[in-house]
Amino acid sequence: MARVVGILLAAVVAAATASLLAPATAELTRVEHPPKTEGSLNILAVGDWGRRGQFNQTLVAEQMGLVGEKLDIDFVISTGDNIYDDGIANTSDPLFKECFTNIYTAQSLQKPWYIVLGNHDYTGNALAQQDPAIREVDSRYLAIAKSFIVNSEIADFFLIDTSPFYLKYWNSSKYDWRNVAPRDTYIETLLKDLDNALTQSEAPWKIVVGHHPISSGCEHGNTTELQQLLRPILEARGADMYVNGHDHCLQHISSRNSPVQFMTSGGGSKAWAGKFKTTSDKIEFIYDGQGFVSMQLSKTEAHLVFYDVAGNILHTYDSTKTEDDEH
Repeated sequence: MARVVGILLAAVVAAATASLLAPATAELTRVEHPPKTEGSLNILAVGDWGRRGQFNQTLVAEQMGLVGEKLDIDFVISTGDNIYDDGIANTSDPLFKECFTNIYTAQSLQKPWYIVLGNHDYTGNALAQQDPAIREVDSRYLAIAKSFIVNSEIADFFLIDTSPFYLKYWNSSKYDWRNVAPRDTYIETLLKDLDNALTQSEAPWKIVVGHHPISSGCEHGNTTELQQLLRPILEARGADMYVNGHDHCLQHISSRNSPVQFMTSGGGSKAWAGKFKTTSDKIEFIYDGQGFVSMQLSKTEAHLVFYDVAGNILHTYDSTKTEDDEH
């Protein structure tokens, strides 16, 4: 099993490196990750986790390992804020192992982790988490680019860098905006690339992943800039779900004016008990505690499960579509 996992990780890293070395284009970097079992794809999603095992991070990791083994997952999605409080200083920073390698030790979690950056990652050396040298420390850690696409046949995952959208971050000198500034150009290009990629996608499921919530009933609430700039593209281009972290909770919210479902998985460690906001969308489920989400996908069915820190099932979401459905 270890040899198979090693071969898979090596192949993914090689493909990602080849993509990064390719001539610059206007398109988002793509990573091919076909499901290991024909017709089905199983993944976990977790965010806001990197606290050296503290705030029940270790307990969440243990339950992820158990669920990951049961589902025989293909990979893990991280919704950002990977290393607290201020990311990592460089690729040899011991915090990386203390927050990631030494915590997610279950055999089932020795799969690729596809990573977006959160605002806390940006207050450190944001480029270090994307440096190929970080994968020499732990080959699972695939922060391929600031924004990129994971093509997995059954679903396309569009991992989007949302921190630059947040205008108030630009008023602070502590954020690492290398390769991002100027803000307006960066955002305009990213939105155009995402719009094109969603339009061209032929996958049965289109799942967009970002750190910050678009619609949220937890502490941070709605992100105005994403409501204005990102949400219209998701609705116009037939995205099925938007998965985020940032709010340290678990939630499922239904859009009142489109089929898009908003899923928060930001319960990887420290949670915000009792801190809520209002949103004009429909809150289907909200839990102000720690946990994570699993996704089981086929061409016609999606089954999501929200787990708490003890592995209890808190909420499920099911969606079906015919193979003739088009976005």
